Amino acid sequence: MKGNRHQKIVELIENYDIETQEELADRLSKAGFQVTQATVSRDIRQLNLSKVSTHDGRQKYVVLKQEDTHLAEKYIRVLKDGFLSMDKAQNILVIKTVSGMAMAVAAAIDAMKMEEVVGSIAGDDTIMAALRYAEDTDVVMEKIREVLS
Repeated sequence: MKGNRHQKIVELIENYDIETQEELADRLSKAGFQVTQATVSRDIRQLNLSKVSTHDGRQKYVVLKQEDTHLAEKYIRVLKDGFLSMDKAQNILVIKTVSGMAMAVAAAIDAMKMEEVVGSIAGDDTIMAALRYAEDTDVVMEKIREVLS
């Protein structure tokens, strides 16, 4: 039963932007699986689900592969350790870092695979990230703030 439920959870999060445990429990119920919030919470941990931001600023569950999880934790640590500040200039995001950390922080931002980021250039303590549209700048800044918090 647990294997079938886990398979259904993966299917649901691949097909829908599921934002909360309650929403996941509701969709499971509609699919014929009677679950408690505690069961859903345990399933989320066992399946190694994580939340990522969507293009509209909301969040959704995704399955992270084990190697992705390890890399994600590493990049989050690098981002938190090296980040100082950020500012925007239309569709350019300028990020200030600790001296010598710009390339590592840029790699961390690249690893976030944000569709809004076209590319970035890193110096010693400054990153310039080109974003697709000017309005994407605020979206990316918010995504970075979420990771830093």
